[in-house]
Amino acid sequence: MSEHHYHLSGDLTLLAGSANMPLAQAIAEELGLVLWPAETSRFPDGEAHVQLGATVRDRDVYLVQPTCPPVDGNWIELLLFADACRRAGADRLTAVIPYFGYARQDRRAKGREAIAARVVSDLLGAVRVDRVVALDLHSPSIEGFLPVPLEHLTAVPTIAAALQEERLQDAIIVSPDLPYVETYRVNYVNMTRNTSSTTPRESWAFTAPAAWSACRPKSRSLNRPASSRLSNSRS
Repeated sequence: MSEHHYHLSGDLTLLAGSANMPLAQAIAEELGLVLWPAETSRFPDGEAHVQLGATVRDRDVYLVQPTCPPVDGNWIELLLFADACRRAGADRLTAVIPYFGYARQDRRAKGREAIAARVVSDLLGAVRVDRVVALDLHSPSIEGFLPVPLEHLTAVPTIAAALQEERLQDAIIVSPDLPYVETYRVNYVNMTRNTSSTTPRESWAFTAPAAWSACRPKSRSLNRPASSRLSNSRS
């Protein structure tokens, strides 16, 4: 248990989906709370089903559910739990989403694309989430998509401090997002300036590889003539 002391209200309820139960349990242990009972299951056709195991009426609920892979399934589970909490009479609902799936789709790079970050943000509003807590979003501008207040946290200083303590030589930090390369560089340099570290900053390399583009989703074609697709759309 951490030595930190938290002053928590008596009606605070910590609820977790199935995306990352060890993380939720660690949060509960840090806060001195017990995870609220809940069940998740799947119907034979793959549909998600969630059920609260105890009442949340008039309670301040924090729902912990990263939308990491499988992204679609974890998003649906998050939305269903949020709806269940509202229908069960929760007074306040905060969605804690450490990994915000679809955050990278925050603009249209080409024509005829969806802005998926806006779509999932609207869904959070539709299930009446009061507030969102997210960690190191792809872009801070995503806050403009959300119809509810956002608490945007960062783990960069913590990670930079941990790396500095390792005193690694000739290390390379790779980030999929170019802005975070500079963020890590600044945090690490500031750390070494304020300590007596013997690790030379010059031995560290910070990069965002061009190879990351290979991880972009591949488009799929219907492999049919345009005239055929147009004919079907009119039928």
